[in-house]
Amino acid sequence: MTVTIKELAGRAKVSIATVSRALNNDPKVKPETRDLILSLASQLEYKPNILARNFVKKKSNIIGIVLPEAVDGFFTEFIRGIGEVACASGYNTMIADTHKERTIIESINNFSARGVVDGIILMAPSLTDRLKNALSRCEIPVVIISGSNDLEEYDTVGIDNFQGAYSITDYLIKSMGYKKIAHITGPALNADALDRKAGYLKALQDNGLFVCEDWIIDGDFTVKGGQNACLRLLSLPEKPEAIFASNDMTAIGCYKAVESFGLKIPDDVGIAGYDDVFVSQFLTPRLTTVHVPIQELGRTSAILLTQRIKEGKKFQEGILKRKHIKISTGVVVGKSCKFHD
Repeated sequence: MTVTIKELAGRAKVSIATVSRALNNDPKVKPETRDLILSLASQLEYKPNILARNFVKKKSNIIGIVLPEAVDGFFTEFIRGIGEVACASGYNTMIADTHKERTIIESINNFSARGVVDGIILMAPSLTDRLKNALSRCEIPVVIISGSNDLEEYDTVGIDNFQGAYSITDYLIKSMGYKKIAHITGPALNADALDRKAGYLKALQDNGLFVCEDWIIDGDFTVKGGQNACLRLLSLPEKPEAIFASNDMTAIGCYKAVESFGLKIPDDVGIAGYDDVFVSQFLTPRLTTVHVPIQELGRTSAILLTQRIKEGKKFQEGILKRKHIKISTGVVVGKSCKFHD
């Protein structure tokens, strides 16, 4: 049977407040009283109500992480980066894995309203009016993972997706000699996906290449979505020479589609990805992709959030200026593309 603080106070013949102070090593409690209470707590195997204690202190030492549906290696690396900083700073982490706007909003409300966490790291595909409204009511610091440039009222940490997509498309054109390059996009409302598509289109334009609408296929960042999109591209009368997939999971789907057609990478079609997730290095041939420092993204967001938590009222009252951190990317040259004359 669980012993309550009230029962512990009764055994020690002191008030509940005195027990609480003793357990928190308050110097106002006499040494002999504190020793008695600690001894009884040990004998009775008293377990403090952590949530109640946090409620009183208004501090939980927990960072809340709100993610879209976490199904691939990107999220694993991202969470690991947050965890490194959180652990070093004395915080634990709590993850809410969501995939609908309603559950994202519910997670934010539950985390902030109940004092469960001290701050939130939010990765959302886009910020709708409903989501912005929920964030406006949030009384704890929030750091948003987004590469978007129109979130001035929030702290943001993001990847320079436009730069990464431009760089790899430019590489395919100038270094590999491809002129017919298709693109499988990410989800239609995803800010990162939109920036990657924009970088791809700008690289084509700057190199004087024609944009073929038939070679731009909608995807959803999943292996299955990439496979289906690639099957469509390979079924076209005029096929592309190379495919730039919006992320590595999409690129893996392309590998499966190319194999099902009896074709070879890169002899028949070149494939490029984005993210450089751990599994991509084990693909055969090794995937050419955009390296995103995913753990750095997690670490940077956690450092910013813990800083905001420490700043407390100054931050909440808007005295401090919002920060917008962009992390650069680089091209990883694999063997999934070859030089074209």
